[in-house]
Amino acid sequence: MVHSFHPYTAASARFRQISVPFNLRKTKPRWSEILDPGSETVTRWNYIFFVICIMGLFLDPLFFFLPLIGGKACMETDLQISIYVTSIRTIADLFYIFHIIIKFRIAFIAPGSRVFGRGQLVKDPWAIASRYLKKDFSIDLAACLPLPQIMIWFVIPATRNSTAAYTNHTLSLIVLIQYIPRFIQLFPLNRRIAKNTGVVAKTAWSGAVYNLILFALTAHIVGSSWYVLSIKRQYECWKQECGKEHNGTHSPSCNLEFLDCKTTNNRERQAWLEKTNVNENCDAINDEGKFQFGMFKEAFKNDVASAPFVSKYFYCLWWGMRNLCAYGQDIEVSTMVGETSFCITIASIGLVQFSHLMSQIQTFLQSTTARLEEWRVKRRDTEEWMRHRQLPPELQERVRRFVQYQWIATRGVDEKSILNSLPLDIRRQIQRHLCLAHVRRVPFFAQMDDQLLDAICERLKSSLNTRDTHIFREGAPVSEMLFIVRGQLESSTTDGGRTGFFNSITLRAGDFCGEELLTWALMPSSSLNLPVSTRTVKSLTEVEAFALRAEDLKYVASQFKRLHSKKLQHAFRYYSHQWRTWGACYIQVAWRRYKKRKLALDLFREEEYYYTHVLDQDPDYNNGSTSGADDDDDDNDDEGPTKTSSLRRMAEQLHIPLGPAILASKFAATTKRGLRKVATRLERETSSAKMPKKLFKPNEPDFSKDS
Repeated sequence: MVHSFHPYTAASARFRQISVPFNLRKTKPRWSEILDPGSETVTRWNYIFFVICIMGLFLDPLFFFLPLIGGKACMETDLQISIYVTSIRTIADLFYIFHIIIKFRIAFIAPGSRVFGRGQLVKDPWAIASRYLKKDFSIDLAACLPLPQIMIWFVIPATRNSTAAYTNHTLSLIVLIQYIPRFIQLFPLNRRIAKNTGVVAKTAWSGAVYNLILFALTAHIVGSSWYVLSIKRQYECWKQECGKEHNGTHSPSCNLEFLDCKTTNNRERQAWLEKTNVNENCDAINDEGKFQFGMFKEAFKNDVASAPFVSKYFYCLWWGMRNLCAYGQDIEVSTMVGETSFCITIASIGLVQFSHLMSQIQTFLQSTTARLEEWRVKRRDTEEWMRHRQLPPELQERVRRFVQYQWIATRGVDEKSILNSLPLDIRRQIQRHLCLAHVRRVPFFAQMDDQLLDAICERLKSSLNTRDTHIFREGAPVSEMLFIVRGQLESSTTDGGRTGFFNSITLRAGDFCGEELLTWALMPSSSLNLPVSTRTVKSLTEVEAFALRAEDLKYVASQFKRLHSKKLQHAFRYYSHQWRTWGACYIQVAWRRYKKRKLALDLFREEEYYYTHVLDQDPDYNNGSTSGADDDDDDNDDEGPTKTSSLRRMAEQLHIPLGPAILASKFAATTKRGLRKVATRLERETSSAKMPKKLFKPNEPDFSKDS
């Protein structure tokens, strides 16, 4: 026996043993993916890093608050605040480092490909790294270096004879130098966010808050700089007075180490402090002109230099805001060049920053009220036009009510222009979101499939109607079909003005009107003339609805043959108020006809019983009267003697004269003959009963032509 080997069968059996899905494409780790600069992930990270940069700019000036006046003629460094600030700064530096790593994985658009459209993305890692190293890497690297931490944690403790003044000057210089690349880094990041999203602040209030934060940042920088320069001015005074006492006239002689609070317990310093004039000559509160403190006098008069950190920070922030808003007008300046230059800088920055802040806030606030102003102008123009045209007061009031209601419903937003500017697929999804739930509330449309409902929702238009607005009038053409979303409508009919006929119903949310248009659209051979409304529809309250135009409904009916199904036809007849009115009128007419016919038959039976029960008791009279009632006048003349003899015998039995008996007999026969004619006519009318001409049910479309 020869066994044949099938390689495809063996290979398929091996592949079936693999538990994981087989994929020929090599998967890359997430960290090695090249990111699109316009993607949502990069945009979200840019926003996060932008906030981190703002916080970093707020954080670095806090190093200026580390030096403080620790006692008489001595300065020290606040170690507790330095620990907190350096720890937070380290966390912020980690974000800066992570931002550098991310920028090595972000693609860029080739400059030569921006002729049309967005351009071509370059995703080559080596090209991305080369471009980044040539452009922004140096700024980002300088911004992320932990220089203040290195100085506080390693350099200053390892330096011999390091004083608080040395620490203050060195640290302030390093923070100031590194503040420049951190500040420069903010501008391309802001530009990148604005390029991807359009604006940094998406709303008016967020834009106002953003500009206010920038103003507070400027005030924070100015206030912290003023504080550290105040400490420096105090130290310069001590140093100057200490130099005067260093000539050996004082015992012990002044040493610059005495100006550090580390030597507070030094006996030599204590002895020097008892005899020195440094405190008296460098007292900013009782300044007698020996040393010019200038604009820094306020820091010592209000004990800002020796206050707790929180009080010190907020006072300096307030000082910066006050002088920026006042353009430095309240500052008492000395004649020193550095101090006057600092005041000029404050005045210039305050003028630019405060003007920019006010203009931006005004712009953002105006953007929120722009539509309101447009509505006010439109309303004023409408009032002037109505007065010019001399419209009646009640009509003017209706116009005002509609303009007011339209503003409340739309807030001045032109929804039509917004939707028309969007692509077709997005527009279809928006229309589905806005209209599908309301369309499904209509029982007739609830039985349609999603494809047909999407076609209807795509062509629905919003409609607003104020109170006492006539939407349809009886006898007028119907141009749209209305689906009520909110409000109440009154639908009434007089059946073409027929006397004594009136039918009225109330339409609410979920109902529809203008169903004559649907019957017209479903007709395969419908004419160009629009159908005539059989009802008058008037709004009882403010009504919000969706309208389906005649041409749109005709298009849907021609494109989707499922609209012609018997199920939808029966549903339309069940929920249509026109058909309900016809059914109610048909039942009323049929009931009234039945009552009339029943009453006539009852009267016929009673009259027949009361007029003939006496005569029916005589068999001879019954035969004679019956034959006399049915035969011609000639036959009646031949049978006259027989009839007269029977009447004579009956009159003798009842003791009635013969003449009245004959007259009564003729009257009973005539009455019986008339009742039989009435009964015959009623039966004939019953067999051929029809509705009145004006109460015919609505025309049904002929669907046999499509089958």
